[in-house]
Amino acid sequence: MYDIIIVGGGPAGLTAALYAKRAGFSTLLLEGGVLGGQAAATPDIENWPGTRHISGSDFAANLYEQSRALGAELRLEAATALEAEGALRRVSTSAGRYEARCVILANGVKRRKLGVPGEERLAGRGVSYCATCDGNFFRGKEVAVVGGGNTALEDALYLAALCPKVHLIHRRERFTGDAHLVDSVREIQGEASVSALRLEGPRGAHILPVSGVFAAVGLIPDNEAFAPPLELDAYGYLQAGCDCRTPLPGVFAAGDTRSKQLRQLVTAAADGATAAFQAGLYLHEMQPV
Repeated sequence: MYDIIIVGGGPAGLTAALYAKRAGFSTLLLEGGVLGGQAAATPDIENWPGTRHISGSDFAANLYEQSRALGAELRLEAATALEAEGALRRVSTSAGRYEARCVILANGVKRRKLGVPGEERLAGRGVSYCATCDGNFFRGKEVAVVGGGNTALEDALYLAALCPKVHLIHRRERFTGDAHLVDSVREIQGEASVSALRLEGPRGAHILPVSGVFAAVGLIPDNEAFAPPLELDAYGYLQAGCDCRTPLPGVFAAGDTRSKQLRQLVTAAADGATAAFQAGLYLHEMQPV
C-alpha cells in the first residue's frame, strides 16, 4: 500500500515523484519504457529554464536521480489497468497489482511517425516532431512542415518567424476550405543531416531542398488501459483541467496525457508538481484506509 502511485517516468511523472516525496508521501513510480520519456531521446534541450543546453539523456538522468535520492521507489513495469474500489486505487501491470490511496497518470504520448525512408536514421539530425522545441536550431534555414491539421498550421506560423521559407506539405487538396499543396513525402534525404525531401504530387516526383523536417501528423495517447473507469475525450486524452484532477476522485492526470494546448517539458513538469500538490490535498482530506 502506497500513498501515491505514479504511472509514467517522463518529466511529469518524475517531477510528481520529486514533489510527492518532498511532501513525505510513500511513492511508487511505474514506467514501462524509457525513463525520461520523449525527452530522453532528444539530442539537445535548450528550452529548459535556467539551462542553456543539456542532452535529453542527461536531463532524464538528473530528474530520476533527484527523485530517487529522496526515496521514490521505481519499478520498470507498464501499467495495464486502473481500478477504483472505495477509497482504494489499484494499478495492474504485467508483473503484479499495486494499491494506493491515489494515482497520478503521467504516461505521456507518442509522436505519430511519417513512416518514410530516412525518417528514423535522421531523427534528431533534421527530423523533428516539435517545432516549439527545436525550431530555434533551424533559425535562418529553409524547412518543411508535414501535416494538415491545426498543429501543422501552428507549427508553420511559429517557424515562419525563424526561417526565411517554410514549406507546408499536405497530401489532401484542402485544409479548411482553401486549396493548398497536395504533395506527399516519399523520402527524407541526407547523410549527416537532412538535406532534402523527395515528394510526389500532381506535378510528379520532385526534390525539395530543406535543412529541417517537422512532422506534425498527430500524437498518439495511450490511455485505453484507464478507460474505464476514466472517460477519454474525442482524441483519446484524459480529461483533467489545470488542477490535474480527473472526474474520478483520487486520480490525477499530468503532462501530455491530459487534454491541453501546449505540450512542452516545462508544462509537463508544472503538471507533475501540480498533480502531486493536489494529491497531497486529497490525501490530507481522506480518512485513513
